Amino acid sequence: MKKRLLCLMGIVFAAACITGCQQKDPEPGDVAGYDEGEEYLSIWVHSIEDTEEGQAYKESVESFNEAYDGQYFADIEFVPRNDSGGGYSDKVNASVMAGGLPDVLTVDGPNISAYAANGIIQPLADLTEEEESEYLPSIIEQGTVNDELYALGVMESSVGFYYNKDIIEEAGIEIPDADDPWTWSEFLDILEELKPLMDEKDGYPLDMTFPVGETSIYYFAPFVWSGGGELVSDDGLTVDGYFNSDQTKAAMEFFRTVVENEYMSEAPIDHLFESGRAAFKFDGAWEVNTVYTSYPDLNLGVAPYVVSDDWDGEAYTPTGSWAFAASSETENIEGATELVKWMSGVDSGIRIWEMTKNFPSTYEAFENIDVFQTDENYSALYEQLSNYGHPRPKTPVYPQVSTCFQEVLESVALNGKDVDGELDKAVERIDQKLERYTRE
Repeated sequence: MKKRLLCLMGIVFAAACITGCQQKDPEPGDVAGYDEGEEYLSIWVHSIEDTEEGQAYKESVESFNEAYDGQYFADIEFVPRNDSGGGYSDKVNASVMAGGLPDVLTVDGPNISAYAANGIIQPLADLTEEEESEYLPSIIEQGTVNDELYALGVMESSVGFYYNKDIIEEAGIEIPDADDPWTWSEFLDILEELKPLMDEKDGYPLDMTFPVGETSIYYFAPFVWSGGGELVSDDGLTVDGYFNSDQTKAAMEFFRTVVENEYMSEAPIDHLFESGRAAFKFDGAWEVNTVYTSYPDLNLGVAPYVVSDDWDGEAYTPTGSWAFAASSETENIEGATELVKWMSGVDSGIRIWEMTKNFPSTYEAFENIDVFQTDENYSALYEQLSNYGHPRPKTPVYPQVSTCFQEVLESVALNGKDVDGELDKAVERIDQKLERYTRE
C-alpha cells in the first residue's frame, strides 16, 4: 500500500511538473496589455525582477511592447539562478523534457553551442548584413554555430590586464601600445625586474592566483589563443590535437614558470593589487568600477593583454556574456527574432550599462556612452573588445572543457605535474562526453 501511494504521488508530481512547464498560451485580455490582433511572445530571463539587471530587462520588454503595439506583445518571466548556477537552467532543462519553453530565452554565451546541439534553441530569422554589422564581431561569433546565427548578446564582457601606474613609474617601466603588447618572454623579464621592488612592499609583481570555476578558462585561455592555438576544433567535436596542442602546453608551462619564480602568490591574497602590493592584475572589466568606487587612491591603468612569443596579430582577448535566443518550440521565429534584436539592441545595451555597468554589445551603444570616449581605462577595454575579442570554445560539451582547463592549469602550474600527461588525460575525459555527439 505504501509503495502504491508513493508511486501515485510520483505520478501526480510528474504530472504537475509537466503541467507547470507547459508554454503559456493566453487569450488577448488575459495578460495586461495583450490585445486582440497581437501575436503573443513569451520570454524568460535569468535574473530577479527587483535587481538592476531584472529592471533593465523589464524596461526593454516594455519599450518593445510600445514600439510593436498592435503587432506583438512580449510577456516576461523572471527565473533567477541560485547560488550554484541552477534554478534558471533547471527550469530550462525540465521544459526541454516536458515541453513548455518560451519563445525567447537568455543563454550564457559559452552555452550557446550546447543549447543548439541539444535542440533547445533554433537559428534566428535572417538578419541583414547591416543589422549584423551593428554588433561587435565577438557577439556574432559567439552566437554563430555551424554558420547559423542562434543568439545575440545584450552585453559583452572582457578581462583587463591592469597595472598600478605609480609602481610602474617608480620601476621605470614603459607600457606598450595596444597593437604591440608584451610577449611572454618580455613580460617574464619585466616581472623579474619588479620582484625586488615588490618584495620591499611585501607583495608580488603579479596578482594572478589561479581561481576555481569558470574564471580559469575565461581569464587564461587567451594565452593559448595568442599562440595560434584553440582548445577545440571549429565544429566543437574534436579536442585531441587542440586541447593538448603545443600551444596549450606552452601556455601551461608559462604559468608554471610564473609560479616557480614566485612572481605571484600560490594562494589568494585579498585585495593584493588594490592595496598597492602588486604591480599587475588580471580581472574582469568590473575591476575599473570597483577601483573607482572603493579604491580611489589607486592610480589605475589598463595594459594590452600579454601574448605568446608566436602571436600573429589575431584576436585573442576574452569575451562572452548573456545573450537572447529563440527557443526550438517557438512557432513564430520572425517575431521571436524581432524580440531578440530588440533585447540586444542599442537602447537595451545603453540601459544595461546605465543600470548594471555591464558593457553593451553594439558599436552605437558604446559610441553613445560618454565614459568609453573620455575615460582612458574604459576606452582601452572597448578597444580590446572591438579589435581582439575572442569568445570561449564553442562546443556542446563546454562545461567539461572548462572544468578540464581549470584542473590542468592547477595541477601543472601549482603542483608541477607533467603537462603532457595532464593534457592527455583531460582529452580522454572530454572525449567521453563528446561520444554522444560524435557517434555515427
